[in-house]
Amino acid sequence: MIVWLNGTHGAGKSTTSTLVQQLLPQSRVFDAEKVGETLMDITPRLPATDNFQHWPPWRVLVVETARHVLDYTGGTLVIPMTVLVEQYWREISSGLAQHAIPVRHFVLHADQDTLRARIAGDTVLGPDSPFRLRHLEPYAEASRIWLHAEAEVVDTTHLTPAQAALRIAEAVKN
Repeated sequence: MIVWLNGTHGAGKSTTSTLVQQLLPQSRVFDAEKVGETLMDITPRLPATDNFQHWPPWRVLVVETARHVLDYTGGTLVIPMTVLVEQYWREISSGLAQHAIPVRHFVLHADQDTLRARIAGDTVLGPDSPFRLRHLEPYAEASRIWLHAEAEVVDTTHLTPAQAALRIAEAVKN
């Protein structure tokens, strides 16, 4: 099984994924961003883009990597990865379905004020990361149009990462 943690940058996916992994027996965290980083290292470079998710190989390689890891280890993969383009989510989720891999798709949601405050205090990318701020509106749009309808929404506005992880782990176990 895959537990996919979606949501905008700064929503707490990485922190929560580590905590979810600790709560689910035989689970591992797979950071699909590493697949994008590998593609960015190809020389000469792939066609220019501001987001490696726009490269079709990224989506296919995420599916194939997840499939092979699950074939090898069994258990559950917890994947903390923002996917805001509906077509990309459809490609990934249908690719996983073709291999009979069940997916529990969660969105870590927080209101815009909370997200801005978290981004302002970010110690990983630094305060007021332009990268993270740039994704707030696309996240809000995706939420309105398709994302919240496609996933189980966990409102983290007033939750700690540990509380969010517990809700997700309990939902997966039930």
